[in-house]
Amino acid sequence: VPMGVLSCMKYLMFVFNVLVFAGGTCLVGVGVWVAVDPAGFQDIMATKPLLSASAYLLLAVGFALALLGFLGCCGALRRSRPLLLV
Repeated sequence: VPMGVLSCMKYLMFVFNVLVFAGGTCLVGVGVWVAVDPAGFQDIMATKPLLSASAYLLLAVGFALALLGFLGCCGALRRSRPLLLV
């Protein structure tokens, strides 16, 4: 496999993992917003009973995605197969 292809794959994996990290960070932000100010979020969404559960679900999924994206970025830059497999 030519070196140019491997270098391109490295940067593509890095960019994809940055996008996953950014998405996880956005989910954490929305989860914190819903947990701290549920009244402001209820103006947008009318679902009241599931609001507190959805806030903590958004936080958990967001933290998991941010962690996986960060580990993937580190794995792509270092070419570490165990970090990329996580």
